[in-house]
Amino acid sequence: MKAIKATLLYDGSKNTKDNVYIIFDKKIKKITGTKPKCEIIGEGIVTPAFVDSHCHIGLCRSGEPYQEDEANDPMGPVLFADPLDSIYLEDKAFSESVEHGILYSNIMPGSGNIIGGRCVLIKNYAKNTAEAFMNYTGVKMAFGYNPRSTTEWKGSRPYTRMGATYLLRTKLSEVVKTKKLIEKKKKKPEEISYLTEHLIRIIENKERLMIHVHKEDDILAIIRIAKEFKLKNVVINHACDLNTERGFKIIKESGFPIVYGPVDSFPPKVELKNESWKNIKHLIDINPKFGLISDHPVVLQRNLFLQLRFFKHFGLSKAECISIITKQNAEIIGAKEIGEIKENKLASLVVWKEDPFSLGSHPKMVIGEGEILC
Repeated sequence: MKAIKATLLYDGSKNTKDNVYIIFDKKIKKITGTKPKCEIIGEGIVTPAFVDSHCHIGLCRSGEPYQEDEANDPMGPVLFADPLDSIYLEDKAFSESVEHGILYSNIMPGSGNIIGGRCVLIKNYAKNTAEAFMNYTGVKMAFGYNPRSTTEWKGSRPYTRMGATYLLRTKLSEVVKTKKLIEKKKKKPEEISYLTEHLIRIIENKERLMIHVHKEDDILAIIRIAKEFKLKNVVINHACDLNTERGFKIIKESGFPIVYGPVDSFPPKVELKNESWKNIKHLIDINPKFGLISDHPVVLQRNLFLQLRFFKHFGLSKAECISIITKQNAEIIGAKEIGEIKENKLASLVVWKEDPFSLGSHPKMVIGEGEILC
């Protein structure tokens, strides 16, 4: 057993405690105000390790030409690719993220395809993808401009947003009919394709849908399709063009959470013409369930924490800000073992010499599952 003394503890659940000891091995065993008998390996302000709920780290790699980018595969509009097969952990962005306290990445395909493939949660500090893998967190879908911007790619490609939703409806309808044939024993499970097999899981609400979308009307299209196919496990990704309370109210009323952002990026397309850090005020005022993303490399993952300054600007406490990229991100993607400093959670901690919200602050110790990483 080891312990860290937290002169100030941010537990990830919007709570703080002064002068407590966190006792741990791989998992957190106890949080106490009494000095333990085990070795105390560090002291300072303590936060949970940070969680990035939407990124392309290891697919879009530092220092490599754009031709080596593996975030999208242009072979068809609907795929069930596994990004774990394209991640290179040698990407230096991983080590830079670890140094800044971001230990967990929810990595997914890009948004060029209507359905691009799986989303996978990994440990940024692992030696290889076998050690890095934690679990699959859903399926990546895309609405809006991006899937209609890839007409030069292979397969049936949409030229309009209505064309993209048509292709999606067609595919989901085919899957619904195939599922009914299997249930009536008119088709054998072994007769269906790998893709159809996994798309059936979407219809059965066994997969979380991580849906790329920015504009209000495209969000309404998602809600219509979700009602049509009884899809319940939907997460809105981005929503950066929403610049009124109305858009966030629509999402809140749908019951779908948001992984919001990225905030510190340049808006490169028309569907982001209303993008602004000031939109965060509407997000906070309406307060649907939300987390915050880097969308690395759009914003470098090591700068995930820096985006919290805007949430602080609009009145959230420091503890509330930290919860956004710890517990709230983890909960939205179903990562139950991380995001909080709490008994029986993984002992993934960041120890800071000074207030992490101070401009010059930097982690002095990062611990992943009980092991000192840096």
